[in-house]
Amino acid sequence: MVVNGSDDLVLTGGRIHCPDGMLADGWLSVSGERISGVGTGNPPQGKHIDLNGAHVVPGFVDIHCHGGGGGSFTSADPAEAHTAVRTHRRHGTTTLMASLVSAPPNELIDQMAALAELVTDGELVGIHLEGPFISEARCGAHDPAVLRDPDAEVVEELLKAGRGNIRMVTLAPELAGGIEAVHRFSQDGVIAAVGHTDAVADQVRAAVDAGATVATHLFNGMRPLHHREPGPVGALLDDDRVTVELICDLVHLHPDVVRFAARHAGPSRTVLVTDAMSATDVADGTYRLGGLDVEVKNGVATLPDSGSLAGSTLTMDAAFRNLVHGAGLDIADAVAATATQPARLLGIDGDTGALRTGLLADAVVLDDDLRTLGVLRRGAWVDDRVPKTA
Repeated sequence: MVVNGSDDLVLTGGRIHCPDGMLADGWLSVSGERISGVGTGNPPQGKHIDLNGAHVVPGFVDIHCHGGGGGSFTSADPAEAHTAVRTHRRHGTTTLMASLVSAPPNELIDQMAALAELVTDGELVGIHLEGPFISEARCGAHDPAVLRDPDAEVVEELLKAGRGNIRMVTLAPELAGGIEAVHRFSQDGVIAAVGHTDAVADQVRAAVDAGATVATHLFNGMRPLHHREPGPVGALLDDDRVTVELICDLVHLHPDVVRFAARHAGPSRTVLVTDAMSATDVADGTYRLGGLDVEVKNGVATLPDSGSLAGSTLTMDAAFRNLVHGAGLDIADAVAATATQPARLLGIDGDTGALRTGLLADAVVLDDDLRTLGVLRRGAWVDDRVPKTA
């Protein structure tokens, strides 16, 4: 049976994870693109699908992703971008932001132009510039040859070229002009994120005071925590104004570190991200991330020369599962970190991020092991894949 977005649909017999808690043997009804009701007891009339106890959680919102399925957002090829979007959508990511890596400004402008139509069409929620305003000492899988200070002229050039599609910029605040850039991006409604930084704690606090609100993949690509100099990790994790990204592939971060950070930040400040690259959901081999070659072996992406981690091959459904089964947090915490808080951070929580009447019908059906059975986006099953739970 194929159910499209113009028909009414009722999911019955599921564990529906709502903002106020989980509804056992609950139902969720869809009319058009939106959720028309959530409850228990007798479900309304419509095309019923019995979920036989499967979990239903909000569609995932990934704010940090470079590609997937062999497609990269940095290629300036809209076809590759579509491939990446489709790949992650099959794994439950119903809202996706495209992340670019450090490159000369003219290349970033070309890449943003290639993604603009996908943003306009709602395939992407926006663009994240991860660099080039980052520290060479903590650049990870970014080409050090293209890094630069965020001088005002380049900042204005990128903002103008972005045409309102830039939603987030990651930068190192210790660079010359870094604090001023944080203020300028924030002034323009762009989320300023601190990452790939060798800053000390006082420099990070100055950036937060200037408007920075996100820690880009906390712990990774930054000066480590030290008991006499807390650096970015201590300053960002302990500031209630900052949302912290965690790459929950259990490779970038040990499960104990994930649990520690998520518990300290709490569900209102924790966001899981994939930091996925083009090798996601395809075979091991050699790939490109920006201007660098990346070797992928057993699903782990590294730079061949240094062995530095180079993004991930993570999907959001795996990140959700890892937070629960690997780090030992509750499903409610995973829902908050993969949907509710990232939607709130982007200012789209009036449309998505929760299973609530009136919001878009973005949902993921998961089995007992939290593996994806089906993905509903705007009331339509992704790839016409209707969950089979019997």
